[in-house]
Amino acid sequence: MMPKAALLRLLQLASPALPVGAYSYSEGLETLVQQGTLPNADAVSHWLEQELRRGGVRLEAAVLLRCQAAMGDGDRAALQYWNQWLSAARDTAELRAQSWQMGRSLSRLLQSLHPELEPAIAVCLPHCNFAAAFAIAAAYWQIEPEAALLGYLQSWANNLVTAAVKLVPLGQTAGQQILLNLCPSLEAAAHSIAQLEDENLATSSWGWAIASMQHETLYSRLFRS
Repeated sequence: MMPKAALLRLLQLASPALPVGAYSYSEGLETLVQQGTLPNADAVSHWLEQELRRGGVRLEAAVLLRCQAAMGDGDRAALQYWNQWLSAARDTAELRAQSWQMGRSLSRLLQSLHPELEPAIAVCLPHCNFAAAFAIAAAYWQIEPEAALLGYLQSWANNLVTAAVKLVPLGQTAGQQILLNLCPSLEAAAHSIAQLEDENLATSSWGWAIASMQHETLYSRLFRS
């Protein structure tokens, strides 16, 4: 079992209260809702399941594991490489800006809490992705990689369900039902991502990318992506 201290730190890292601005992003979901593609809870649940199977969050989570391993090995060159790789793999400017902004916010928080992490964070500058910053924190707080991976995925799902509750709109109970129903998909995705070899890091989420591209031209927007 994971030590209680590490579990508490994971809960803090994956909490919606983490001051990184995750609540201000919908990752294209706002576009899909306005277009009528996601009119109800079942559609939102299906979309999230497909993203876990084929979407960009898989790349983020896979890079998280590699960055956490690099931190454990003291391999700052690998940490820098995978952070830059993820920046290059972003499908749209909005998604890249989101990852950089959240990564910058978490990096600043970590440096305030643990100044000794500054050298590790510095290799990811000027643009530290959120997954890389999350990995740095997880490694330093001695959170097991499997648990960090699940925490990252659950945090991602929680943020998008919260956005869907506002946008569709859905009731709070419906939102919690979606999260509960996603548990098997989150577990399956974590297992699959942990098995990915470097040469198999790819996505098939062109619809998600197009929705993100179209978001910046929406007439009315509640979210930044």
